[in-house]
Amino acid sequence: MDPLLYIAGLAVLFLLWVKVKGLDYVIIHQRWIFVCLFLLPLSVIFDVYYYLRAWIIFKMCSAPKQHDQRVRDIQRQVREWKKEGGKTYMCTGRPGWLTVSLRVGKYKKTHKNIMINMMDILEVDTKRQILRVEPLANMGQVTALLNSIGWTLPVLPELDDLTVGGLIMGTGIESSSHIYGLFQHICVAYELVLADGSLVRCTAEENSDLFYAVPWSCGTLGFLVAAEIRIIPARTWVKLTYEPVHGLEAICQRFAQESANKENQFVEGLQYSLDEAVIMTGVMTDEAEPDKINRIGHYFKPWFFKHVQKVLTENHSAVEYIPLRHYYHRHTRSIFWELQDIIPFGNNPFFRYLFGWMVPPKISLLKLTQGETIRRLYEQHHVVQDMLVPMKHIQSAISCFHNDIHVYPLWLCPFVLPSRPGMVHPKGDEDELYVDIGAYGEPSVKHFQARASTRQLEKFVREVHGFQMLYADVYMDRQEFWDMFDGSLYHKLREELDCKAAFPEVYDKICKSARH
Repeated sequence: MDPLLYIAGLAVLFLLWVKVKGLDYVIIHQRWIFVCLFLLPLSVIFDVYYYLRAWIIFKMCSAPKQHDQRVRDIQRQVREWKKEGGKTYMCTGRPGWLTVSLRVGKYKKTHKNIMINMMDILEVDTKRQILRVEPLANMGQVTALLNSIGWTLPVLPELDDLTVGGLIMGTGIESSSHIYGLFQHICVAYELVLADGSLVRCTAEENSDLFYAVPWSCGTLGFLVAAEIRIIPARTWVKLTYEPVHGLEAICQRFAQESANKENQFVEGLQYSLDEAVIMTGVMTDEAEPDKINRIGHYFKPWFFKHVQKVLTENHSAVEYIPLRHYYHRHTRSIFWELQDIIPFGNNPFFRYLFGWMVPPKISLLKLTQGETIRRLYEQHHVVQDMLVPMKHIQSAISCFHNDIHVYPLWLCPFVLPSRPGMVHPKGDEDELYVDIGAYGEPSVKHFQARASTRQLEKFVREVHGFQMLYADVYMDRQEFWDMFDGSLYHKLREELDCKAAFPEVYDKICKSARH
């Protein structure tokens, strides 16, 4: 009886604890139990399967042959939809939980799902310096292959699971974007299946209107089936310099100065409070000082943002040599700093050495298993936003983030925005330097309300001619949305290509009302 009484006592204490803390609190803050026991092992299985599959297909050179058949299958599905009268909009058949975005679009349940099983690297042409790839190939696949043969993408966004299609139809950025622009700006060609089932290729010279309208369109102009992307020679190491900076004005001035310096191949800032930040600059190199090598990608290493915070605490500059692929995916293991809210002890050395090799859990699996309660609570008490603002407004933008949501660290990533047609371009006729301010975490302000606080940020961003990344929650109304984005070319193409009956408008696809 004693063991039973002991267990019963523990159960009573647990229920009392739940009552005191609240069920919602327990579901959110003790989610680590389910994540560690189930999602981490499943994530490892997913990763191993997709890695082996990609390696086998590429080695056997079977992807290009299968690609043509897959394209014909998509065309067949679209033509069948059209033959049946096209009664509903079309969308990709990929489940919403598989995307990296925390948003789960419910439109998948009402639209015609077109199955697109295209996740392969088709060709690496080192003479033309072009990578041809299918839309569901992800950044983990791309870096594993390209780095192994001495090449890389000029802009390679952080997380392994980000797909080429998502980065084109949405957007993507990296600490090299102050030189090369956003992910769309390193793409030289797109291949799409249109609303009538035809296959079209577009470049800056051929079907140029479509080429410039595709980025940020979120799949509302056609189905992307392949993309051609620039590649550049890779080096072995990134020589990374860490510089702690104090005072908001000094932070903004130093960050803008380093971002404008094209000798820096990488520029990034992590801001830990309104007045404290670490600015990092890097260059690729084939030589490294042995005593300064830090292989930050190893599973037992501290999470990168914690490693950087140590530099701030010690308050002195530092230089390290980091393997190139480790650098590219420096925020992957901790999903920037989101994982600390899911596994609070995840950066503990004991956990890292024993279980760090399974980290991170797949974002798609986190979404699939979060349930309505967690989804609702995350929406109300959690922020995941990237706002793109002109560099000249960085100080007022950081102050706005501080006052409205107060989430730290903030991710600062500079990028040049070319003056080109499309939904996103500078206000003037010249290229302009912008900064992506990323806020991920639980707001500290007492007055935080998801809708009202985010709308305040959106209003500020519109006023300075900035842009909001569309993977996140968008609270703008239709007029406000099209005040932020230039819809002239987009709407013209939707008319010309008969998209209005085939695909929803981008606003209807990503706004809050599309999911409720």
